[in-house]
Amino acid sequence: MKIAIAGAGNVGRFMAKDLQRLGHTVILIDQNGDLIQKHRDRIDVTWLHADATEPLTLQGAGLSTCDVMVAATGDDKVNLVSSLLAKQEFGIRRVVARVNHPNNEWLFNEAWGVDESVSPPHLLTSLVEEAVVVGDLVTLLRLEQGKVLLVEVTLAENSPAVGKVLGELTLPRDAVVTAIIRAGHVVVPRDETPLMVGDEILALTTLENEPELELLLSARPQPVQT
Repeated sequence: MKIAIAGAGNVGRFMAKDLQRLGHTVILIDQNGDLIQKHRDRIDVTWLHADATEPLTLQGAGLSTCDVMVAATGDDKVNLVSSLLAKQEFGIRRVVARVNHPNNEWLFNEAWGVDESVSPPHLLTSLVEEAVVVGDLVTLLRLEQGKVLLVEVTLAENSPAVGKVLGELTLPRDAVVTAIIRAGHVVVPRDETPLMVGDEILALTTLENEPELELLLSARPQPVQT
């Protein structure tokens, strides 16, 4: 796969190195010539000294042959403009963009050519919440412009799912359990898989079906003692 990355900062360079190691062809774009000079011998990718928001400087660089564009700079304005150019000017099929400021996340949508956006602050919050919360549904990742969610719940003692097998749960139509983590091991979910206290359930669901899935898996409120 051929992948273009806008931004040769720490994030862009790490991605470029990782993707190159996995066998992909990578073009790494940055307008900072000194930065390119410093790192180009350390990462075996195609380096392009250019402004990712200027289509004229990108022409002839082979962007139209790329399968994926990653807008990974530290500037949300640059990421938005480069995403739009990638989609509209160069016809790149898949565009992924980094959201630096969470308040800007609403802008990163199809209107700006973004297929998927990643907000590191929100991702970190989800990971922290997943590590400390038991019994409640936690959103780990939003896909398809937020319409599809990867969610996680650690089954508490009073979860309605505990003591049943997976096939007994009437899951929403557009929801699927993708994995169960039990005692540090991944259990492939099958209809006959029993659900136990402490199981970490990973599931994909649509946004509209999340409340229904939460009712099936999350802990019931405890009655108030009088």
